[in-house]
Amino acid sequence: MTTLEDRAELIELISHYADIADLKEFTTLPGRVFTDTPTLDFESVTGMAPMTIPLSDYVEALRAGFAPFKATHHAITGHVVDLDGDTAKIHAHVRAEHWLPCGAGPWLVVGFYDNEAVRTPDGWRLNRVKLTAVHQENQPTMPDVALAR
Repeated sequence: MTTLEDRAELIELISHYADIADLKEFTTLPGRVFTDTPTLDFESVTGMAPMTIPLSDYVEALRAGFAPFKATHHAITGHVVDLDGDTAKIHAHVRAEHWLPCGAGPWLVVGFYDNEAVRTPDGWRLNRVKLTAVHQENQPTMPDVALAR
């Protein structure tokens, strides 16, 4: 593959990553996006320490975590790709909006992704995802999310 082909595939990989939540596509997309045991760092939003977990466990967490929202939209732009053989780092800007059915304003998260990917026999896959939120508005409390179900 050429560098341009790798860059295009990596940017498309990030688009598929956003589609998992926005399309609520928890069946086939995760296997096309992640390695079997990705490392996830959403500490800036959740307060939870980074973790490495089996993909099947992460998929169930995604399914449960996004179930309360009637819609989400993750706009991921400004990709900066740093290739090093069969590994890549992808820095990108993100604006993510999450709407609960109750009609309150969307929960807005603005920040950056600093992700890592590896080349596999099936193509590029994310093995590390790190979200750094620099601004949030209308973050729902856990009771709000539970009531929305």
